[in-house]
Amino acid sequence: MIRAFVVDDEPLAVTRLTRLLEETGRVELAGTSTDPVDALAALSEKKVDVLFLDIHMPGMNGFEMLHLLEPQPLVVFTTAYDQYALRAFEENSVDYLLKPIEVSHLARALDKIERLRAAAAAPPEWKTVFEQVASALRQAPEYPERIASRLGERIHILELARITHFFAHDKLTYAATEGKNYVVDHTVAELEQKLDPRRFCRIHRATLVNLAWVREVDAWFGGRALVRLKDARSSELHVARERTAELKKRLGI
Repeated sequence: MIRAFVVDDEPLAVTRLTRLLEETGRVELAGTSTDPVDALAALSEKKVDVLFLDIHMPGMNGFEMLHLLEPQPLVVFTTAYDQYALRAFEENSVDYLLKPIEVSHLARALDKIERLRAAAAAPPEWKTVFEQVASALRQAPEYPERIASRLGERIHILELARITHFFAHDKLTYAATEGKNYVVDHTVAELEQKLDPRRFCRIHRATLVNLAWVREVDAWFGGRALVRLKDARSSELHVARERTAELKKRLGI
C-alpha cells in the first residue's frame, strides 16, 4: 500500500481526491489538510510515501511548503496550471494531476510512484523544477485581477475576487458584489473569453459565476441545477442544463 497525504486549500478538492484514492485500493491515507502550515506540523510526525500537493494556495503555496518540508517525500502536484507549466513537470522525476482529476491520470501517477519506490529513487532537485515552472508560467496567458465599471465620469475599479457573479439584464451586464451591482462594458460572452477559466464559469447564457463563491450545487428539474453562493444573501443562480456538467467538472464534483 502507498501511504499518502493530501494538501489542498479547497475542501471539495480534498474530499474528491480522498475518495478517488480510497477507491483505488492501492493507497493508505495518512491524513489530509486544507492548511499548509497545519500540514507541515502533521507531516513532521508522519512518514508518508507520497504527498499530493496543491500548488496555488493562499498564504503559502505548494512550492514554499515543500521547501520547508524535511525529509521530502515523493510529490504529485495537483494543479490547474496550463500546458506551459506542465512541460516542466514532465521533464523531471515528479508527477502532476491536472484538475479536475481523472481516474486514469491518478492511476498513472500511482504507477509512477510505485516504480520510484521500487527503485528507491531520490526526489528531484526541487530548485531546478521550481525555476523551470516559474519560467514556463511567465509564458502563460495573463488574466486580469480587476475590472472597471463606469458611471458617467466616475470609474470604479472592482477586484474580481470580490465579484460573486456577472449577469445580463435589460441589455446591460452587471458585476454583482455582496454590497452592490455595477454596470460593466462587456457582454457575458466577452467576459467568458477575457477572464481566467479556472476562476469563472459560464452557467447560463446570461450568467458567469465566480467559482470561489459557490457554496452548494443542488440538482433541479429537467437536468438543470441550482447554485447557492457564499454571499450574505445566499444568492441562488440557475444553471442551464447544457452547462451543468461543465460546472461540476470545474468544481471537481
